[in-house]
Amino acid sequence: MLSVGDCRGATASVRLRTVTRDHPWDWLSAGWLDMCTVPGLSYLYGGVFSAAGFVLLFGLDWWGASALILPLGLAFALVGPVAAVGLYEASRRLMLGQTAGLVSVLGGVGRNGAQIALVGLFLMIAVLAWVRLALLEFMLFFGGTPPSLDHLLGALFLSPASVPFLLVGAVSGGALALMVFAMTVIAVPLLVDRPECDAMTAMLVSLDAVRRNPRPMMLWAGLVAFFTLAGVAMFFVGLIVVLPLLGHASWHAYRDLVE
Repeated sequence: MLSVGDCRGATASVRLRTVTRDHPWDWLSAGWLDMCTVPGLSYLYGGVFSAAGFVLLFGLDWWGASALILPLGLAFALVGPVAAVGLYEASRRLMLGQTAGLVSVLGGVGRNGAQIALVGLFLMIAVLAWVRLALLEFMLFFGGTPPSLDHLLGALFLSPASVPFLLVGAVSGGALALMVFAMTVIAVPLLVDRPECDAMTAMLVSLDAVRRNPRPMMLWAGLVAFFTLAGVAMFFVGLIVVLPLLGHASWHAYRDLVE
């Protein structure tokens, strides 16, 4: 066990566990069971964000900003820790044997709303940096005139600049995404579970959890990225399943990592 600091004057410090590389698969399995227990709430969450993806896709095309579709689509993985906050509360209530209806879940989230909002602000700044970086790279490799939606995939994957663009984007975007993942992977579930915790402590705990469990947490990061990319690639329809699955599973990751 490793003490990493007190939560806003709490007498007991947060203690972390060490897990194995098999645990991320257990988190997915437990998340799926939670989805099956509260399917209405889970798929409602997924449906809302899938609809938001549709609006994003066609809104950006109508606005003539097709270059933003890919970075903003992938940004769903960045904002996921806050977007799934209601799912954490649902899994918490299921763990305690309580009901997990929409009203009770949204009411429970408000127990630590201010600190969760601070993490959300941090994630919004990260998304802005992500998009700015993506636009600079797009202008560097493709010029200042973005292609329309029907030519976007060809420009990204079939043009002479595709390979260097994707390599540079993967390295720079991956570094930013990994930093955000490490700081938030269990931060919001911790804030939902322990209202006495503050946002800074929660993010430090998350960083330390990743530091103590590098291999399983890198596998978990890869699974989150893969499922999110798959959901976005299916024109956001896949998010109906992906978001609740990862949301519930992230709660079980937190419960596994924090004593």
